[in-house]
Amino acid sequence: MPNFLWAAIAAGALASTGILSAPAQARDYPFCIKGKSYAGPRGDCSFDTYQQCLATASGRLAWCDTNPYFVYPEPRVAYPRKPRRHY
Repeated sequence: MPNFLWAAIAAGALASTGILSAPAQARDYPFCIKGKSYAGPRGDCSFDTYQQCLATASGRLAWCDTNPYFVYPEPRVAYPRKPRRHY
């Protein structure tokens, strides 16, 4: 019986590590805060909206700018469908 118990514990541990160790997904944000308190030319790029960045920069020697490394999604263009000819 102890061998079965150890096998069950080992199987549970292997199964749980596959579930819990999901890789973290990197996320780019479109706006950066820059200024005296932020090291580097890029600043802190952790803002989804310009308003969030402005609220954080308010009252500091800081300003907001677009993230130069953010890849904006391409706009989806709806092309008109050509009429089909049925012969």
